[in-house]
Amino acid sequence: MQTAKQRLDKVLSSIHDTAHRAGRAPHDICLIGASKAQPVAAIRELAILGVQNFGENFVQEALEKQTALADLDLIWHFIGRIQSNKTLDIAKHFDWVHSVDRIKIARRLSRQRPADQDPLNICLQVNIQQEPTKAGLGLESLDEVAHTANELPAIQLRGLMAIPQPTDDLVAQRGSFAQLRTALERLNAQGLRLDTLSMGMSADMDAAILEGATMIRVGTGLFGPRERK
Repeated sequence: MQTAKQRLDKVLSSIHDTAHRAGRAPHDICLIGASKAQPVAAIRELAILGVQNFGENFVQEALEKQTALADLDLIWHFIGRIQSNKTLDIAKHFDWVHSVDRIKIARRLSRQRPADQDPLNICLQVNIQQEPTKAGLGLESLDEVAHTANELPAIQLRGLMAIPQPTDDLVAQRGSFAQLRTALERLNAQGLRLDTLSMGMSADMDAAILEGATMIRVGTGLFGPRERK
């Protein structure tokens, strides 16, 4: 069984090698530990090894972890589906929200972000393949939502996020991520200043990096296989 350091070294090596293949600087890619259902001890171990960014899917679980790890200087990302009745806690306790999928949620986060905190960084989640069971904006409605969200106070629209259908085909993986990159480029051509592509997980991070990912959300690659209950 690999240690946390061995898993982290492997992920960092992959980021380094793939970034150089793409003609990119490895330090331009932010590694987020996708820590859903992982114990506090495992997060702490990775934090001690240098991982600073962690992503959580469930609000209550995340708040408990944040309390237990308050002695560490960590950056918390909310990456799960957002329920309207959870936006207050998300607005108060996270640095980034990657999964904003409707303007109603963006408005609530804007209204509920405490005035004494920096603007909340948000990404709009895009449903690239229009999967009926998956959250996210369709490409046809993205432009209107992006421009509206960009004008809201107390939040800062940073970019786009997507979770494409899983596949082992590198060409297919890159095709999906290329669509998200193209969408971001289109929005920037319209006057927005977006700098974030949150895309790629353990199984497709190489394709994401090749297509311009600036944030990758890695769970299994960092923590090992999740135990089955």
